[in-house]
Amino acid sequence: MTASRLIVIGHRFCGPPGTGNGGYVCGMLAGMSATPLEVKLLKPVPLDRPLEVREDREQDQLLLLHGDEPVAAGRPKAIELAVPGPPTYAEALAAARDYPGFHGHPFARCFVCGPERERGDGMRVFAGAVAGRDLWAAPWLPDASLAGADGKVAPEFIWAALDCPGYFAIGGYPRMALLGQFAARIDRRVHAGEACVVIGWVTGRDGRKSYAGTAVFDGSGELCARALATWVDLRPAAGPGVESR
Repeated sequence: MTASRLIVIGHRFCGPPGTGNGGYVCGMLAGMSATPLEVKLLKPVPLDRPLEVREDREQDQLLLLHGDEPVAAGRPKAIELAVPGPPTYAEALAAARDYPGFHGHPFARCFVCGPERERGDGMRVFAGAVAGRDLWAAPWLPDASLAGADGKVAPEFIWAALDCPGYFAIGGYPRMALLGQFAARIDRRVHAGEACVVIGWVTGRDGRKSYAGTAVFDGSGELCARALATWVDLRPAAGPGVESR
């Protein structure tokens, strides 16, 4: 073991009420590693509480703990993922007009996809189906509060943007699923205020598990980031999970 570190998931960055958005949490943990990680979400991640990041060399994993309880674990993994060509920004705007979350959303204040979050507060990544393609897309104008001193969006917010479109691609609400595992690769960080497009698509299904790819494109249509997610359907008798929607 090495010395532990602490992080806090602020209340702004919620998914379900009182818990952290899955993509953001995964991005925060991945940012503590020198190597690419796939993060597994184990428990709901509390907000505004000190969380310990601890390296477990014996198990080759990076743990996120609330007290003594692991809530997430990251293991080394570099993803390779073929990405479909993006729709135009105008096509993404058209798709977003039919965002299912406008008509019903169990967590309407989700930091990433919650329609009740105002501009400058939530990310407002609203994915809708692209006409004529097995693809979901959202326009995204990253707010200045998401950027560092260089004007580029911080990596944890790119991880967050890559989260929710995958959920809607696999079926979306009222289907209840939780984000189980998530791995992202960022080749280039986009700029605040840039007219970006985020896409999501299904890569496979296996019983209660669905697999989704997501990607972020910059204002020139260049691929900047991609991710692979495993979503797990909740059993009918189960309560809300880590990143259920």
